[in-house]
Amino acid sequence: MSDIYHDGNRNLQDQFDTHRLADRLDEAIVHDTITEDDKAFIESIDMFFIGTVDDRGRVNCSYKGGEPGFVRVVDQHTIAFANYDGNGMYISMGNIISTGQVGLLFIDFENQWRMRLNGEATIDLSDPLLAEYPEGQFVVRVRARELFANCPRYIHRMKLEERSRFVPKAECITPVPSWKKGGFVQGVLPAGDAAHDDNREVLDR
Repeated sequence: MSDIYHDGNRNLQDQFDTHRLADRLDEAIVHDTITEDDKAFIESIDMFFIGTVDDRGRVNCSYKGGEPGFVRVVDQHTIAFANYDGNGMYISMGNIISTGQVGLLFIDFENQWRMRLNGEATIDLSDPLLAEYPEGQFVVRVRARELFANCPRYIHRMKLEERSRFVPKAECITPVPSWKKGGFVQGVLPAGDAAHDDNREVLDR
């Protein structure tokens, strides 16, 4: 068995008589090695949610999106993805630098399936994979501590209408989000920000 449970989990499991069930699930589905099925699922996904924690124990949750395959399985224990230009706050990525603890939730809304991957994350500004991510700032690698698929019954079935046009691609120029052209950020954008290029397309979303 893993060490996924702590006293808080056990207290609720005992209150609701799920201690035995929780142990059985831990034995049956929780693992630290990325299987071929896990790999196929992770690399088919075009979005995930990432939870991080800072050095004061405060939690943050964020969304990451890209083209299918933007999260790569590097080996049986490690995944990788690039960080792109955002709002410049670096809350999730700064938390990774501080504690390294992450929880990722991958969801396939069309097929109603999900997977959790928890582990230790690192950031590398010169990772060799960076060259394979157009406009990537750096690469995040996560070594899995535990991963498991869990009950999908509450996942709403949804269809993809359109992937974001802001996802960088090698064959096209990435548009600029309209908020970066607004008055409240004028004068504080980084010198190299694409919003300074008046020839770039500007989109709301």
